[in-house]
Amino acid sequence: MKFPPGSRVRARTTDPGHHTRLPRYLRGHTGEVVAVATPEPLPDDVARGVPEPRVEPVYAVRFHGADLWGCETGGHRHG
Repeated sequence: MKFPPGSRVRARTTDPGHHTRLPRYLRGHTGEVVAVATPEPLPDDVARGVPEPRVEPVYAVRFHGADLWGCETGGHRHG
């Protein structure tokens, strides 16, 4: 496991030429890994019929709303 739960991670800022589960508004922001799923074949490789698709874990990462939007509103708490 490359990033165990509790790790601070920064989302890449690049615009990849393939599908990603990372929304554009999160690029470049720092969050905290809260869970790691079992490694699975990458859907892009499977869809293209790659004989040996790359296998990578999927991370659930928490980002604080105040870091993303610059304010705290709507009952969301920072921390």
